Amino acid sequence: MTYGKGRTYKKVEVIGISGDSIEAAIQQAVGRAQQSLDKLSWFEVQDIRGHIGDNGQISEYQVVIKVSFELK
Repeated sequence: MTYGKGRTYKKVEVIGISGDSIEAAIQQAVGRAQQSLDKLSWFEVQDIRGHIGDNGQISEYQVVIKVSFELK
């Protein structure tokens, strides 16, 4: 059996945390994943949550993402 030219990916879960915004938490997670994984391709947001400080304001955003990368 012969296979055409294709690609194979793996997904890993990463959690990003930021005091600024959801987008910043995603950037944090992707940026950190980029440091240890090659050929990142896309991400999927799995969960969004945050922490509320004593003053009733949002103190941090926590985003769980799955990031995929191409296998060699």
